[in-house]
Amino acid sequence: MCATCGCGDDAAAVIRVPHEHHQHDDHEHGHDHQHGPGADHVHLPRTETVSLEMKVLAKNDELAQRNREWLAERDILAVNMMSSPGAGKTTLLERTIRELGELPVAVIEGDQATLLDAERIQATGCKVVQINTGAGCHLDAEMLHRALETLNPAPGTLLFIENVGNLVCPALFDLGERSKVVVISVTEGTDKPLKYPHMFAAAELVLINKIDLLPYVDFDLDKCGEFASAVNPGVQLLPLSVTAGEGIDRWYSWLFEQRRPLNSVALEDAVEQGLD
Repeated sequence: MCATCGCGDDAAAVIRVPHEHHQHDDHEHGHDHQHGPGADHVHLPRTETVSLEMKVLAKNDELAQRNREWLAERDILAVNMMSSPGAGKTTLLERTIRELGELPVAVIEGDQATLLDAERIQATGCKVVQINTGAGCHLDAEMLHRALETLNPAPGTLLFIENVGNLVCPALFDLGERSKVVVISVTEGTDKPLKYPHMFAAAELVLINKIDLLPYVDFDLDKCGEFASAVNPGVQLLPLSVTAGEGIDRWYSWLFEQRRPLNSVALEDAVEQGLD
């Protein structure tokens, strides 16, 4: 049991590689931990709960630092993509992979169940593995470590980590990534940065997707930007439409800027973060 959010522990996570000619079946071979009516729930005093939460996050941060050093040594830019379900992360990655074909790209997909998103990414020709978290609502550093061992991305790779769709728990868990990107859509409401401040405070970049729908929804771009800046004064905001292509070049420019020579600089950053 994860003390920070109450979800299933990371033992439920299964690392999976989609087959070239995968056929859908109804039998997922992970071990999902269900919290049924008969499940035992231990109610700890508040002080013990806080202490356990700190231990969970401290262990995760230690593993994340190892991931960060491993990635930096190989000059791999890892971008943690986070959003609520349906914001457009997978569609964004599909288009990005196809249009940045000159770059070596790999993807780690995070979902509670199925290989559906991994199969969509594989169809682009990109190397991909799937993490199924079972009852878990986020990826953690240990899951990423295991996925990296399976994926084995080449040096210089642009690595996208598509986190489980959730605007709460993924913000708490450092994976060892270089950058955190939050994707929201105009169909979700202007006030998301205020309602989920930890997520937006953790992000380097917020992508506001589906702006082609602005004439049909009640969403205020300027106000959303104000809310995001209030939570995180240094955050960058980029409105775009993945399907229409509006703003997509600015997303690519941001990626190229993040991918500037990483080896020595990123390794120094990793060491400094480990000493903090």
